[in-house]
Amino acid sequence: MSAPKTVPAIIRLRPEDDVIIATQPIPAGTVLSEEGITTLGDIPPGHKIATRDIAAGEAVRRYNQIIGLASVAIPAGSHIHVHNLAMTDVQMDHAIGADARNVAMVAEPASFMGYRRPDGRVATRNYIGIISSVNCSARVVRSIADHFRRDIRPEALADFPNVDGVVALTHGIGCAVDSKSESMRIVRRTLAGFATHPNFAAVLFIGLGCETNQISEIMAQGGLAEGAKLKAFTIQDQGGTTKTIEHGVNQIKAMLADANAIARQPIPVSELVVGLQCGGSDGYSGITANPALGHAVDILVSHGGTAILSETPEIYGAEHLLTRRAETQEVGEKLIARIDWWKEHTSRNGAEMNNNPSAGNKAGGLTTILEKSLGAVAKAGTTNLRGVYEYAEPVTEHGMVFMDSPGYDPVSATGQVASGANLICFTTGRGSAFGCVPAPSLKFSTNTATWKRQEDDMDLNCGTIIEGEATIEELGETIFQMMIDCASGKKSKSEELGYGQDEFVPWQIGVVT
Repeated sequence: MSAPKTVPAIIRLRPEDDVIIATQPIPAGTVLSEEGITTLGDIPPGHKIATRDIAAGEAVRRYNQIIGLASVAIPAGSHIHVHNLAMTDVQMDHAIGADARNVAMVAEPASFMGYRRPDGRVATRNYIGIISSVNCSARVVRSIADHFRRDIRPEALADFPNVDGVVALTHGIGCAVDSKSESMRIVRRTLAGFATHPNFAAVLFIGLGCETNQISEIMAQGGLAEGAKLKAFTIQDQGGTTKTIEHGVNQIKAMLADANAIARQPIPVSELVVGLQCGGSDGYSGITANPALGHAVDILVSHGGTAILSETPEIYGAEHLLTRRAETQEVGEKLIARIDWWKEHTSRNGAEMNNNPSAGNKAGGLTTILEKSLGAVAKAGTTNLRGVYEYAEPVTEHGMVFMDSPGYDPVSATGQVASGANLICFTTGRGSAFGCVPAPSLKFSTNTATWKRQEDDMDLNCGTIIEGEATIEELGETIFQMMIDCASGKKSKSEELGYGQDEFVPWQIGVVT
């Protein structure tokens, strides 16, 4: 037997950094000979240690980028965290397009086994969806979907093995908002995006009838029309709850045969649209899972595929790394405009961009949004930024693109799927449990402790990078193959556990009256 590998106690990311990262609990008084320092206090795993004496007010660097200012004098060997590192407003050199480059495309792109719809759209799953226009119709929508649940009524879909399920997408909004407001436009754009998502073979829209979010307006804004694969009705027009449920069940039954009459076939990877998410981030996110996913994104793009980066507040302070890769001046300026909107939005509502990181992020070693963002953008790899989109706006470019969204994962992923993502890749350090119907969601742990604690939720452990058992490039190749396998029908852990319907959360901004 070979001797077990010794995991280093610390990681230095850049020679210019003022901090190193603990890979395990380090007690006070530990001599870190490679850095020539002694720890002055207990250091939790994933947290930062000062490598030099830092004066109060002096900038502190990680990834050779500023992550905050020392709020007090910090001696070498100190634990650096919220007690001594403060947020700062860094003036970024956006240098639009400075790092844009030609992307080498592979000679023979890979393929996956997907579904080709009659109109040419490509799906990775084959569901029938039932969508509520307003919270008032949520109970009816769920009742119709429950009739077809394989776990409690397996006979309902026994004759339709190619149908992945009948799913209910309900939400808590849809009324008491100005019908002509930006908020309502976003909600309608999101619902229309799901109604036309290729992973749905057919869709029912169900409303109450008197809500502000009229189904006719959703259809008009999204350019939709009723037909064999899209039906719409309301509880009030059908004559109440019982009659509406019966009508909905009959409508689904009429859709099942056509939905089942489809088979997987080889599809170029250029048809994959992958939404990139990170939730419950920690001090390892920017070291392991995020750069590994970023390498997979580079491979995906070289095969002609598309990746959607989002969570605008979680690129704040690192947006210059993206604008430098913008393919055009317009693309770079659109990204800056979205950052400016968020600054104004948070200020107007008595908040600030540094409200993020969350409590869990901080417990995992992240201190400021600047630090979190620098790790988060690693998910996007190194290729050009080819487009910037509004929340839930259809993505039409291939390559790496950005879609504006909050940092709250369910809201952000909902927008990505509405924009066309047919697969989600989600990194987590603290242990997010998440799924996103109708797009399958793969989850990657940033550290081995989380993997061992929540292995039933995680599809891959990226903590092996820290332990020297795998490289970023090796796991990037593994993730790319997992994308292909999952898109071809292999279920993710979150699908096995039944996640996805409750995580449908459209973004609502503005005044509710």
